[in-house]
Amino acid sequence: MLLDSILSRLIRCGTLKIRYPDGTSRSFNGSQPGPSAALALTNHEITRRLVWNPSLGFGEGYMDGSVEPIDGSTIHDVLDVLLLNMASGGSHPAMKINEGFRWAGRRLLDLNTARRSRRNVAHHYDLNGTLYSLFLDADRQYSCAYFPTGKETLEEAQALKKRHLASKLKLDRPDLEVLDIGSGWGGLAITLARDYGARVTGLTLSEEQVTESRARAEAAGLSDRVHFELMDYRSWARPMDRIVSVGMFEHVGINHYTSFFRTVKGALKEDGVALIHAIGQSEGPATTNPWITKYIFPGGYSPALSEVVPAAEKAGLWITDIEILRLHYAMTIAHWRDRFAANRNAIKSLYDERFCRMFEFYLSASELSFRRWGHMNWQLQLTRNVDALPLTRDYMFDAERASTYPHDPPPSTEPGDQVSRDVERAGG
Repeated sequence: MLLDSILSRLIRCGTLKIRYPDGTSRSFNGSQPGPSAALALTNHEITRRLVWNPSLGFGEGYMDGSVEPIDGSTIHDVLDVLLLNMASGGSHPAMKINEGFRWAGRRLLDLNTARRSRRNVAHHYDLNGTLYSLFLDADRQYSCAYFPTGKETLEEAQALKKRHLASKLKLDRPDLEVLDIGSGWGGLAITLARDYGARVTGLTLSEEQVTESRARAEAAGLSDRVHFELMDYRSWARPMDRIVSVGMFEHVGINHYTSFFRTVKGALKEDGVALIHAIGQSEGPATTNPWITKYIFPGGYSPALSEVVPAAEKAGLWITDIEILRLHYAMTIAHWRDRFAANRNAIKSLYDERFCRMFEFYLSASELSFRRWGHMNWQLQLTRNVDALPLTRDYMFDAERASTYPHDPPPSTEPGDQVSRDVERAGG
Protein backbone atom coordinates (compact mmCIF):
# COMPACT_ATOMS: atom_id res chain seq x y z
CA MET A 1 0.00 0.00 0.00
CA LEU A 2 1.34 3.42 -0.99
CA LEU A 3 0.31 5.05 2.30
CA ASP A 4 2.33 2.42 4.19
CA SER A 5 5.42 3.33 2.23
CA ILE A 6 4.94 7.05 2.91
CA LEU A 7 4.39 6.55 6.63
CA SER A 8 7.41 4.30 6.90
CA ARG A 9 9.57 7.18 5.68
CA LEU A 10 7.68 9.80 7.69
CA ILE A 11 7.70 8.24 11.17
CA ARG A 12 11.18 8.61 12.67
CA CYS A 13 10.20 9.38 16.28
CA GLY A 14 7.65 7.56 18.40
CA THR A 15 4.89 5.33 17.08
CA LEU A 16 1.82 5.75 14.92
CA LYS A 17 -0.70 2.93 14.64
CA ILE A 18 -3.15 2.92 11.71
CA ARG A 19 -6.31 0.80 11.41
CA TYR A 20 -7.40 0.65 7.79
CA PRO A 21 -11.00 0.46 6.46
CA ASP A 22 -10.69 -3.31 5.90
CA GLY A 23 -9.90 -3.81 9.61
CA THR A 24 -6.18 -4.51 9.24
CA SER A 25 -3.73 -2.56 11.39
CA ARG A 26 -0.13 -1.46 10.97
CA SER A 27 2.25 0.18 13.43
CA PHE A 28 4.96 2.53 12.26
CA ASN A 29 7.79 2.72 14.76
CA GLY A 30 10.48 5.38 14.58
CA SER A 31 14.07 4.73 15.51
CA GLN A 32 13.99 7.66 17.97
CA PRO A 33 11.86 7.93 21.13
CA GLY A 34 8.71 10.03 20.95
CA PRO A 35 4.98 10.10 21.54
CA SER A 36 2.55 7.40 20.44
CA ALA A 37 -0.93 7.61 18.95
CA ALA A 38 -3.43 5.51 17.05
CA LEU A 39 -6.11 6.33 14.50
CA ALA A 40 -8.63 4.57 12.29
CA LEU A 41 -9.35 5.39 8.65
CA THR A 42 -13.02 4.61 8.11
CA ASN A 43 -13.22 4.58 4.28
CA HIS A 44 -10.99 4.07 1.26
CA GLU A 45 -11.45 7.64 0.00
CA ILE A 46 -9.65 9.11 3.00
CA THR A 47 -6.79 6.66 2.45
CA ARG A 48 -6.38 8.02 -1.09
CA ARG A 49 -6.60 11.62 0.10
CA LEU A 50 -3.88 11.07 2.68
CA VAL A 51 -1.63 9.96 -0.15
CA TRP A 52 -2.33 12.76 -2.63
CA ASN A 53 -3.47 15.75 -0.58
CA PRO A 54 -2.75 15.17 3.12
CA SER A 55 -2.38 18.86 4.07
CA LEU A 56 -6.06 19.45 3.34
CA GLY A 57 -7.46 15.93 3.51
CA PHE A 58 -6.31 15.05 7.03
CA GLY A 59 -8.13 17.95 8.70
CA GLU A 60 -11.23 17.44 6.61
CA GLY A 61 -11.10 13.74 7.41
CA TYR A 62 -11.16 14.47 11.11
CA MET A 63 -14.03 16.94 10.64
CA ASP A 64 -16.22 14.39 8.84
CA GLY A 65 -15.23 11.38 10.97
CA SER A 66 -13.25 9.45 8.36
CA VAL A 67 -10.11 10.02 10.47
CA GLU A 68 -10.87 8.83 13.99
CA PRO A 69 -8.42 8.64 16.92
CA ILE A 70 -8.66 5.26 18.67
CA ASP A 71 -7.24 3.30 21.62
CA GLY A 72 -7.45 6.28 23.96
CA SER A 73 -5.70 8.69 21.59
CA THR A 74 -6.99 12.17 20.85
CA ILE A 75 -6.54 14.26 17.73
CA HIS A 76 -3.96 16.23 19.71
CA ASP A 77 -1.97 13.03 20.27
CA VAL A 78 -2.10 12.12 16.59
CA LEU A 79 -1.05 15.59 15.45
CA ASP A 80 1.76 15.60 17.98
CA VAL A 81 3.26 12.47 16.41
CA LEU A 82 2.86 13.79 12.87
CA LEU A 83 4.18 17.30 13.46
CA LEU A 84 7.11 16.09 15.52
CA ASN A 85 8.14 13.74 12.72
CA MET A 86 7.77 16.33 10.00
CA ALA A 87 9.84 18.73 12.07
CA SER A 88 12.44 15.98 12.56
CA GLY A 89 12.99 15.49 8.87
CA GLY A 90 10.31 12.98 7.96
CA SER A 91 8.79 13.67 4.55
CA HIS A 92 5.65 13.16 2.52
CA PRO A 93 6.20 13.54 -1.26
CA ALA A 94 2.76 15.00 -2.00
CA MET A 95 3.14 17.58 0.76
CA LYS A 96 6.41 18.76 -0.76
CA ILE A 97 4.90 19.03 -4.23
CA ASN A 98 1.82 20.88 -2.99
CA GLU A 99 4.02 23.19 -0.92
CA GLY A 100 5.90 24.07 -4.09
CA PHE A 101 2.69 25.05 -5.86
CA ARG A 102 1.56 27.14 -2.89
CA TRP A 103 4.95 28.85 -2.77
CA ALA A 104 4.71 29.74 -6.45
CA GLY A 105 1.27 31.29 -5.94
CA ARG A 106 1.58 32.69 -2.45
CA ARG A 107 1.60 36.35 -3.51
CA LEU A 108 -1.70 35.80 -5.29
CA LEU A 109 -3.13 33.93 -2.31
CA ASP A 110 -2.09 36.74 0.06
CA LEU A 111 -3.42 39.60 -2.05
CA ASN A 112 -5.41 41.16 0.78
CA THR A 113 -7.19 44.17 -0.65
CA ALA A 114 -9.42 46.18 1.69
CA ARG A 115 -12.52 44.39 0.41
CA ARG A 116 -10.95 40.95 0.61
CA SER A 117 -9.56 41.67 4.07
CA ARG A 118 -13.00 42.53 5.39
CA ARG A 119 -14.43 39.30 4.01
CA ASN A 120 -11.56 37.29 5.50
CA VAL A 121 -12.04 38.84 8.94
CA ALA A 122 -15.77 38.16 8.90
CA HIS A 123 -15.07 34.48 8.17
CA HIS A 124 -13.51 33.96 11.60
CA TYR A 125 -14.27 36.90 13.87
CA ASP A 126 -17.96 37.38 13.10
CA LEU A 127 -18.88 34.01 14.54
CA ASN A 128 -21.30 33.92 17.44
CA GLY A 129 -19.63 35.98 20.17
CA THR A 130 -20.65 33.47 22.80
CA LEU A 131 -18.23 30.97 21.26
CA TYR A 132 -15.24 33.08 22.23
CA SER A 133 -16.53 33.70 25.75
CA LEU A 134 -16.50 29.93 26.27
CA PHE A 135 -12.77 29.39 25.75
CA LEU A 136 -10.97 32.74 25.97
CA ASP A 137 -10.23 34.64 29.19
CA ALA A 138 -12.86 36.99 30.59
CA ASP A 139 -11.35 39.93 28.66
CA ARG A 140 -11.52 37.98 25.37
CA GLN A 141 -7.85 38.40 24.54
CA TYR A 142 -7.56 36.33 21.36
CA SER A 143 -3.77 36.51 21.11
CA CYS A 144 -0.63 35.24 22.83
CA ALA A 145 -0.58 35.74 26.59
CA TYR A 146 2.57 36.49 28.58
CA PHE A 147 3.86 33.93 31.11
CA PRO A 148 6.88 35.27 33.07
CA THR A 149 7.08 32.11 35.17
CA GLY A 150 4.84 29.69 33.29
CA LYS A 151 2.67 29.20 36.38
CA GLU A 152 0.22 32.06 35.75
CA THR A 153 -3.47 31.47 35.15
CA LEU A 154 -4.77 32.47 31.73
CA GLU A 155 -6.38 35.59 33.20
CA GLU A 156 -3.14 36.59 34.91
CA ALA A 157 -1.05 35.96 31.80
CA GLN A 158 -3.36 38.01 29.58
CA ALA A 159 -3.34 40.90 32.06
CA LEU A 160 0.46 40.68 32.10
CA LYS A 161 0.51 40.68 28.29
CA LYS A 162 -1.33 44.00 28.25
CA ARG A 163 1.01 45.41 30.88
CA HIS A 164 4.03 44.22 28.86
CA LEU A 165 2.71 45.92 25.73
CA ALA A 166 1.99 49.13 27.62
CA SER A 167 5.54 49.26 28.95
CA LYS A 168 6.90 49.25 25.39
CA LEU A 169 4.53 52.02 24.30
CA LYS A 170 6.04 54.31 26.93
CA LEU A 171 2.77 55.79 28.12
CA ASP A 172 4.55 58.27 30.35
CA ARG A 173 2.01 61.08 30.34
CA PRO A 174 -1.81 61.30 30.34
CA ASP A 175 -3.98 61.81 27.29
CA LEU A 176 -1.60 60.27 24.79
CA GLU A 177 -3.53 59.35 21.66
CA VAL A 178 -3.23 55.65 20.81
CA LEU A 179 -4.31 53.91 17.63
CA ASP A 180 -5.09 50.20 18.13
CA ILE A 181 -4.99 48.48 14.73
CA GLY A 182 -6.98 45.26 14.96
CA SER A 183 -8.58 46.03 18.30
CA GLY A 184 -10.48 42.75 18.75
CA TRP A 185 -13.13 42.88 21.46
CA GLY A 186 -11.65 46.06 22.91
CA GLY A 187 -9.87 44.74 25.99
CA LEU A 188 -6.46 46.27 25.28
CA ALA A 189 -7.90 49.65 24.29
CA ILE A 190 -10.03 49.79 27.44
CA THR A 191 -7.04 48.83 29.61
CA LEU A 192 -4.81 51.52 28.07
CA ALA A 193 -7.50 54.16 28.66
CA ARG A 194 -8.49 53.08 32.17
CA ASP A 195 -5.10 52.22 33.61
CA TYR A 196 -2.74 54.51 31.69
CA GLY A 197 -4.89 57.54 30.92
CA ALA A 198 -4.64 57.16 27.14
CA ARG A 199 -7.20 58.22 24.56
CA VAL A 200 -7.62 55.23 22.29
CA THR A 201 -9.15 54.62 18.89
CA GLY A 202 -9.57 50.97 17.94
CA LEU A 203 -9.90 49.78 14.35
CA THR A 204 -11.48 46.47 13.38
CA LEU A 205 -13.12 44.98 10.29
CA SER A 206 -15.43 42.76 12.35
CA GLU A 207 -18.97 44.01 12.91
CA GLU A 208 -19.36 41.60 15.83
CA GLN A 209 -16.23 42.98 17.48
CA VAL A 210 -16.98 46.66 16.99
CA THR A 211 -20.47 46.25 18.47
CA GLU A 212 -19.16 44.37 21.50
CA SER A 213 -16.23 46.77 21.98
CA ARG A 214 -18.44 49.85 22.00
CA ALA A 215 -20.77 48.23 24.52
CA ARG A 216 -17.83 47.32 26.75
CA ALA A 217 -16.39 50.85 26.62
CA GLU A 218 -19.77 52.31 27.57
CA ALA A 219 -20.22 49.83 30.41
CA ALA A 220 -16.77 50.77 31.73
CA GLY A 221 -17.66 54.48 31.64
CA LEU A 222 -14.93 55.14 29.07
CA SER A 223 -16.90 56.16 26.00
CA ASP A 224 -15.27 59.59 26.15
CA ARG A 225 -11.77 58.07 26.05
CA VAL A 226 -12.17 54.96 23.87
CA HIS A 227 -13.70 54.85 20.41
CA PHE A 228 -14.00 51.94 18.01
CA GLU A 229 -14.33 52.22 14.26
CA LEU A 230 -15.24 49.69 11.57
CA MET A 231 -12.33 50.73 9.39
CA ASP A 232 -9.44 49.31 7.38
CA TYR A 233 -6.07 50.47 8.70
CA ARG A 234 -5.24 51.88 5.25
CA SER A 235 -7.99 54.46 5.64
CA TRP A 236 -6.45 56.04 8.77
CA ALA A 237 -4.52 59.27 8.17
CA ARG A 238 -4.41 61.36 11.38
CA PRO A 239 -1.06 61.29 13.28
CA MET A 240 -1.16 59.67 16.72
CA ASP A 241 1.22 59.55 19.67
CA ARG A 242 1.26 55.77 19.82
CA ILE A 243 0.24 52.84 17.63
CA VAL A 244 -0.28 49.28 18.82
CA SER A 245 -1.30 46.24 16.80
CA VAL A 246 -1.69 42.80 18.36
CA GLY A 247 -2.46 39.69 16.32
CA MET A 248 -3.45 41.62 13.22
CA PHE A 249 -0.27 41.64 11.13
CA GLU A 250 -0.82 37.97 10.22
CA HIS A 251 -3.77 39.18 8.11
CA VAL A 252 -1.91 41.94 6.24
CA GLY A 253 -0.57 39.72 3.45
CA ILE A 254 3.00 39.55 2.15
CA ASN A 255 2.24 41.91 -0.73
CA HIS A 256 1.32 44.67 1.68
CA TYR A 257 4.06 44.67 4.33
CA THR A 258 5.86 47.77 3.10
CA SER A 259 2.60 49.68 2.62
CA PHE A 260 1.52 48.62 6.13
CA PHE A 261 4.65 50.08 7.69
CA ARG A 262 4.37 53.20 5.55
CA THR A 263 0.85 53.61 6.89
CA VAL A 264 2.19 53.19 10.42
CA LYS A 265 4.87 55.81 9.79
CA GLY A 266 2.33 58.22 8.34
CA ALA A 267 0.06 57.72 11.35
CA LEU A 268 2.82 58.43 13.89
CA LYS A 269 3.72 61.83 15.23
CA GLU A 270 7.40 62.78 14.99
CA ASP A 271 8.08 61.53 18.53
CA GLY A 272 5.63 58.65 18.25
CA VAL A 273 6.15 54.99 19.15
CA ALA A 274 4.58 51.93 17.52
CA LEU A 275 4.47 48.33 18.73
CA ILE A 276 3.52 45.44 16.44
CA HIS A 277 2.91 41.98 17.95
CA ALA A 278 2.39 38.99 15.63
CA ILE A 279 2.97 35.29 15.04
CA GLY A 280 6.15 34.45 13.15
CA GLN A 281 8.22 31.54 11.90
CA SER A 282 11.73 30.95 13.17
CA GLU A 283 12.90 28.93 10.19
CA GLY A 284 12.37 31.47 7.42
CA PRO A 285 9.61 32.18 4.89
CA ALA A 286 7.03 29.47 4.23
CA THR A 287 3.38 29.15 3.20
CA THR A 288 0.14 28.72 5.11
CA ASN A 289 -1.34 25.27 5.50
CA PRO A 290 -4.26 24.97 3.03
CA TRP A 291 -6.63 23.61 5.69
CA ILE A 292 -5.99 26.68 7.86
CA THR A 293 -6.52 28.92 4.82
CA LYS A 294 -9.81 27.26 3.86
CA TYR A 295 -11.42 26.83 7.26
CA ILE A 296 -9.83 29.20 9.76
CA PHE A 297 -7.88 32.20 8.45
CA PRO A 298 -8.33 32.86 4.73
CA GLY A 299 -5.63 35.28 3.62
CA GLY A 300 -3.61 34.64 6.79
CA TYR A 301 0.14 34.09 6.94
CA SER A 302 2.62 34.14 9.83
CA PRO A 303 5.80 35.74 8.49
CA ALA A 304 9.45 35.22 9.27
CA LEU A 305 11.22 38.29 10.60
CA SER A 306 13.38 38.20 7.48
CA GLU A 307 10.22 39.19 5.57
CA VAL A 308 9.14 41.83 8.08
CA VAL A 309 12.33 43.74 8.87
CA PRO A 310 13.11 44.75 5.25
CA ALA A 311 9.58 46.14 4.90
CA ALA A 312 9.96 48.26 8.03
CA GLU A 313 13.33 49.50 6.77
CA LYS A 314 11.90 50.41 3.36
CA ALA A 315 9.18 52.41 5.11
CA GLY A 316 11.87 54.50 6.82
CA LEU A 317 11.13 53.40 10.38
CA TRP A 318 13.61 52.83 13.18
CA ILE A 319 13.43 49.34 14.70
CA THR A 320 14.14 50.18 18.33
CA ASP A 321 13.44 46.80 19.94
CA ILE A 322 12.66 43.21 18.95
CA GLU A 323 11.51 40.54 21.40
CA ILE A 324 10.82 36.89 20.61
CA LEU A 325 8.23 34.99 22.69
CA ARG A 326 8.83 31.29 22.09
CA LEU A 327 6.50 29.00 24.04
CA HIS A 328 4.11 31.62 25.39
CA TYR A 329 1.51 31.01 22.68
CA ALA A 330 1.70 27.24 23.08
CA MET A 331 0.88 27.72 26.75
CA THR A 332 -1.93 30.14 25.88
CA ILE A 333 -3.56 27.74 23.43
CA ALA A 334 -3.24 24.86 25.90
CA HIS A 335 -5.50 26.87 28.23
CA TRP A 336 -7.90 27.53 25.35
CA ARG A 337 -8.04 23.83 24.48
CA ASP A 338 -8.85 22.92 28.07
CA ARG A 339 -11.65 25.48 28.23
CA PHE A 340 -13.00 24.46 24.84
CA ALA A 341 -13.12 20.84 25.99
CA ALA A 342 -14.84 21.81 29.26
CA ASN A 343 -17.50 23.74 27.34
CA ARG A 344 -17.76 21.47 24.31
CA ASN A 345 -21.43 20.64 24.78
CA ALA A 346 -22.33 24.31 25.02
CA ILE A 347 -20.34 25.08 21.87
CA LYS A 348 -21.94 22.16 20.05
CA SER A 349 -25.34 23.61 20.92
CA LEU A 350 -24.31 26.83 19.16
CA TYR A 351 -23.03 25.04 16.05
CA ASP A 352 -22.63 21.28 15.52
CA GLU A 353 -20.24 18.34 15.91
CA ARG A 354 -18.36 19.14 12.70
CA PHE A 355 -17.67 22.68 13.90
CA CYS A 356 -16.37 21.37 17.24
CA ARG A 357 -14.03 18.98 15.43
CA MET A 358 -12.84 21.76 13.16
CA PHE A 359 -12.01 23.98 16.11
CA GLU A 360 -10.35 21.16 18.05
CA PHE A 361 -8.14 20.41 15.06
CA TYR A 362 -7.30 24.10 14.68
CA LEU A 363 -6.40 24.60 18.35
CA SER A 364 -4.27 21.46 18.55
CA ALA A 365 -2.46 22.11 15.28
CA SER A 366 -1.80 25.70 16.36
CA GLU A 367 -0.44 24.77 19.78
CA LEU A 368 1.82 22.11 18.29
CA SER A 369 3.10 24.51 15.65
CA PHE A 370 4.67 26.45 18.53
CA ARG A 371 5.91 23.36 20.37
CA ARG A 372 7.17 21.36 17.37
CA TRP A 373 7.16 23.45 14.19
CA GLY A 374 9.20 26.58 14.86
CA HIS A 375 6.40 29.09 15.30
CA MET A 376 6.87 31.94 17.77
CA ASN A 377 5.67 35.46 18.46
CA TRP A 378 7.64 38.61 17.75
CA GLN A 379 7.16 42.12 19.09
CA LEU A 380 8.60 44.93 17.01
CA GLN A 381 8.95 48.42 18.50
CA LEU A 382 9.24 51.21 15.93
CA THR A 383 9.76 54.96 15.84
CA ARG A 384 10.03 57.67 13.21
CA ASN A 385 12.98 59.39 14.88
CA VAL A 386 16.19 58.03 16.34
CA ASP A 387 15.81 59.97 19.59
CA ALA A 388 12.15 59.22 20.32
CA LEU A 389 13.02 56.81 23.15
CA PRO A 390 15.55 56.69 26.01
CA LEU A 391 19.03 55.30 25.36
CA THR A 392 18.37 52.02 27.19
CA ARG A 393 15.43 49.66 27.72
CA ASP A 394 15.28 50.32 31.48
CA TYR A 395 12.10 52.39 31.08
CA MET A 396 10.23 49.24 29.99
CA PHE A 397 11.18 47.30 33.11
CA ASP A 398 10.51 50.32 35.35
CA ALA A 399 7.03 50.74 33.86
CA GLU A 400 6.17 47.08 34.40
CA ARG A 401 7.39 47.13 37.99
CA ALA A 402 5.41 50.30 38.70
CA SER A 403 2.17 48.82 37.38
CA THR A 404 -0.19 47.04 39.75
CA TYR A 405 -0.42 43.29 39.14
CA PRO A 406 -2.79 42.01 38.03
CA HIS A 407 -4.59 45.23 37.16
CA ASP A 408 -7.95 43.89 36.13
CA PRO A 409 -8.96 40.64 37.84
CA PRO A 410 -11.74 38.89 35.91
CA PRO A 411 -15.17 38.10 37.28
CA SER A 412 -14.42 34.37 37.03
CA THR A 413 -11.38 32.21 36.32
CA GLU A 414 -13.39 29.05 35.81
CA PRO A 415 -14.73 28.64 32.25
CA GLY A 416 -17.58 26.45 33.43
CA ASP A 417 -18.99 29.24 35.58
CA GLN A 418 -20.13 31.12 32.48
CA VAL A 419 -21.53 28.21 30.50
CA SER A 420 -25.17 28.33 31.56
CA ARG A 421 -25.66 32.08 31.18
CA ASP A 422 -23.68 32.16 27.88
CA VAL A 423 -25.79 29.40 26.38
CA GLU A 424 -28.95 31.03 27.69
CA ARG A 425 -27.94 34.32 26.05
CA ALA A 426 -27.32 32.47 22.76
CA GLY A 427 -30.65 30.71 22.95
CA GLY A 428 -29.01 27.31 23.51
